[in-house]
Amino acid sequence: MADKDLYIQKARARIAQWDAEIEQMKARAEEAEADAKINYRRQVDAMRRERDKAETRLKELRDASDRAWEDVRSGFEKAWDDIASAFDSARTRYQ
Repeated sequence: MADKDLYIQKARARIAQWDAEIEQMKARAEEAEADAKINYRRQVDAMRRERDKAETRLKELRDASDRAWEDVRSGFEKAWDDIASAFDSARTRYQ
């Protein structure tokens, strides 16, 4: 399997992990009091936006030609780090 394919597979796994965490946060929100529900829902929305950004960047990476792969990958890694940090920040705020 090529490096690009392995890289994409790893990114997909991380997005799947984020999807699971979003679902857990939604379940917590359903059990929370009214004020807490509002905060949980805001966090779920923020987490979903970050997850969607990651999905968009992954699509760009997947669609890159083999020649452009290395250039796109470096930009993807920077964006991925920013997205991961924002997602983790949103998640830890309400655990």
